[in-house]
Amino acid sequence: MSNRSTINRRWLPLNALRAFEAVGQNLSFTGGASALSVSQSAMSRHVGGLEELLGKQLFVRDASRLTLTAAGEELLPVVSKCLDRLEQTMNSIRDDEMTGRSLRLHVPPSLLQQLFLPMLRDFRAEHPDIRLDVSSAHVTGLPPTDFDMAIAYDRPNVDDRVTDLLWMVRVAPLCSAETAKSSVGQTLEQFLSSEELLHLKLDGEPRDLLWLAYLRQCGLAVPTQGGLAFDTTIAAAQYAMTANGVFLGDVDMFAQEIADGRLVMPYDAIIEDGYGYYLKLHADDLADPAISMIRSWLISRFGALRPEPRLDAQG
Repeated sequence: MSNRSTINRRWLPLNALRAFEAVGQNLSFTGGASALSVSQSAMSRHVGGLEELLGKQLFVRDASRLTLTAAGEELLPVVSKCLDRLEQTMNSIRDDEMTGRSLRLHVPPSLLQQLFLPMLRDFRAEHPDIRLDVSSAHVTGLPPTDFDMAIAYDRPNVDDRVTDLLWMVRVAPLCSAETAKSSVGQTLEQFLSSEELLHLKLDGEPRDLLWLAYLRQCGLAVPTQGGLAFDTTIAAAQYAMTANGVFLGDVDMFAQEIADGRLVMPYDAIIEDGYGYYLKLHADDLADPAISMIRSWLISRFGALRPEPRLDAQG
């Protein structure tokens, strides 16, 4: 059994934690010293003192580079988050912004444009006192930047965050009404073989991954190597509506475009491809009433948008 005393808040070395964060973010004592406008020797002393307090190395130091140890990787995001929260709250108090800090929410671009913006309007009307900073970038999975809450386009996965399924994707080949004319008298396989397939690029995956998965599930043999590739589904949809090509679109997300005739689903060949939109947040943030409320609100709103299950002919 260890005879070390428990570290408590009376002993928290705030200067050392600031120094550790600056060095960890820059992976450089020189860069960290420059960020805080202190000497490199002072940074080294602070980090060394923190390592002594913890009894663990936070960095691996060699001649060519500085890297975080496992302990450093665990500590850095916690320190950054706590310092961010302190900074934001103190600025809000100083500036008499009693509504508190802004909550950072990431939403993928296609979901933002197709479904989330109308929701955001309603949320603002219901909760004008909650300040949201909404960011949007093409990303599969979690964005690289820090956030309070993120909606991630991904397959189911397990990590250390609280995860809620908001929207399961159901896809089918979609195209313009003009392109759909060539489907008359053709099977789905024949139609897809004769048209340009539009791809959605996923981070670190082959450009035709989603089409390959769709064709495999439907038992179709169609070449997928050609065709344009886009960073977002909304871009592929806009191209398909104004030019040629067929893309795999979420039939529920693009329900209005299908109802208006701007997009056509020539074949009733809808599948779930395993991807969905998941709300991700840190478990300790559930103690924040605003974050907990937003989470419940989003789950409820997306749940209300989910289509009713379809009955088959015998149902």
